[in-house]
Amino acid sequence: MIELYHAASSVCSQKARIALAEKGLEWQSHMIDLGKGDQFAPAYLRLNPEAVVPTLIHDGLVIRESSLLCEYVDRLSATNPLMPRETSAEFTTRLWLLRCISIHEAINSVSFATLMRDRERAAHTAQETEAALARIPNPQVRAKRRDVFLNGPDSVYVQGALHVLRRQFEDMAAPLANSAWLTGAEYGLADTVLLAYVDRLDRLGMAGLWQKKFPAVGTWLAASQRRPSYARAITAYISPEDAAATRKIGAAYWPAIAALWE
Repeated sequence: MIELYHAASSVCSQKARIALAEKGLEWQSHMIDLGKGDQFAPAYLRLNPEAVVPTLIHDGLVIRESSLLCEYVDRLSATNPLMPRETSAEFTTRLWLLRCISIHEAINSVSFATLMRDRERAAHTAQETEAALARIPNPQVRAKRRDVFLNGPDSVYVQGALHVLRRQFEDMAAPLANSAWLTGAEYGLADTVLLAYVDRLDRLGMAGLWQKKFPAVGTWLAASQRRPSYARAITAYISPEDAAATRKIGAAYWPAIAALWE
């Protein structure tokens, strides 16, 4: 039995659900409400001491890092293999899996400096926010979260995020100029692990990050969003009302992000 501890709008949870959907695997869902602090429950912290999602359990094995989790899921079934067999494409994929660590940090910075910042301010007092920050196990993560909440797009973490994203889009656009997917003619694991990150920016109304200079990324995103796995792993967990609210908040921040991008 595959068990997945995940959150509805978490990009890393979305990655895991996309992989499971692409492989057609059955799994048991354990929803973690990040807003309510379920990730800090003692039972969950024993599975994931960093208090993040997703966490996958299979045959007693606990896997925490989302890109590693997606590769593990791919190995569970011979159906629809996602890791390319050709050596060059395989190691291109593995490089993307490694780069997801910095890409995730970039998406996290942009998300928390815009969407999460507005939601936090609307729902909690400064004292309540500080109490929630104090529960984050890693002091470096805690300091970053405090900075983006305080400074929004002016945070140095957002500037660093845009540097990472520019490199990402450049390196995505190059292969997409010649093929439909990142490692060739067939959809693969690299596409799987990057989709949720680009989709988050799209849902924030920040497609301007790629529309002018990297249009191939937009074509790739649209094709990825048409796959059945996208509907099962992302759309099914986000209501139209929440999607509209997310886009509205992102639109308010877009001019500041666009100024930094240019």
